[in-house]
Amino acid sequence: MALFSTIPSYENSALLRNPNIALNKSPSPRISIGSLRLISLKIRATHTQVADSSSVQPLLTKPLEITQSPIFQFDEYLSMKAKKVEKALNEAVPLQYPKKIHRAMRYSLLAGGKRVRPVLCLASCELVGGDQSLAIPTACAVEMIHTMSLIHDDLPCMDNDDLRRGKPTNHKAFGEETAILAGDALLSLAFEHIAAKTTKVVSPERVVRAIAELGSAVGSSGLVAGQIVDILSEGKEVTLEELEYIHVHKTAKLLEASVVCGAIIGGGNEGEVERMRKYARCIGLLFQVVDDILDVTKSSEELGKTAGKDLASDKATYPKLMGIEGAKNFAAKLVAQAIEELAHFDAAMAAPLYCLANYIANRQT
Repeated sequence: MALFSTIPSYENSALLRNPNIALNKSPSPRISIGSLRLISLKIRATHTQVADSSSVQPLLTKPLEITQSPIFQFDEYLSMKAKKVEKALNEAVPLQYPKKIHRAMRYSLLAGGKRVRPVLCLASCELVGGDQSLAIPTACAVEMIHTMSLIHDDLPCMDNDDLRRGKPTNHKAFGEETAILAGDALLSLAFEHIAAKTTKVVSPERVVRAIAELGSAVGSSGLVAGQIVDILSEGKEVTLEELEYIHVHKTAKLLEASVVCGAIIGGGNEGEVERMRKYARCIGLLFQVVDDILDVTKSSEELGKTAGKDLASDKATYPKLMGIEGAKNFAAKLVAQAIEELAHFDAAMAAPLYCLANYIANRQT
């Protein structure tokens, strides 16, 4: 049975009961389209060259037959898309009166980061045949909401963090009152930005669908739900199913919305949108599983944020409940299932999303 095929809230994931594939730690920025498509799928096709085969071999069911094929330059792709997003974000929040609030908004929004969510939005739009320009406002909106969640998550009343992306957190730089308002302003601007800036080439129906999707991912059935259950679970015994609920809603829902909104804006049909949703559900949860692993295996200097904070606050994490190796096995299973969903699309068009799944699995910060 495919992952999450019958459970919209992910609460009964069979993967939690049967993780059995090892997660490889080595990043693979240059991977061939053919080999990625065949990871863990057991399908018959012609395999192509793998630039760094060590990064994918643990997930393969049999050795690859090597043929020559152009290699997808993932690092270049990610850099190019991130630059487009960075430029659009800078233009979306100009430094204007009142300057303090706009400085605070820009401080966190333009503080760097991997821009995984907006890049996923653009890649999803292109996969279903849309031009990336159609999805730029939505990609920016997703990053605005993500930034809001980080600002609020770092507050003393929440995780009480001093460091984010290698810099003092927003409330340390501007004060708690301004940090709260900066987050509120970014959340409001996100929806305004989609509505006002999405080109008229996209139908109003699709714009409204994207706004509704994004709103659902953030509200009391999405990010807020995950946050409140996470807070209420501190210091308590939490089951794997309960932990999955927390992370699916706190982290995965927004990542899922990034992908789904890109497919909607790009003109995807219902079948394509649902395929992308299933893919996104896997990598959304994967992002948090890897985050949990990094929290206990990396230093604050390496991460650019406070390491070990979940352990210090006695929060339930995948390494805590499954052990490091069990968490890595679960992450690898999620990668395999995400890639299986992409097998229904043209491999060349899906190459960025194959690589993004691998990138999330192997990220080091």
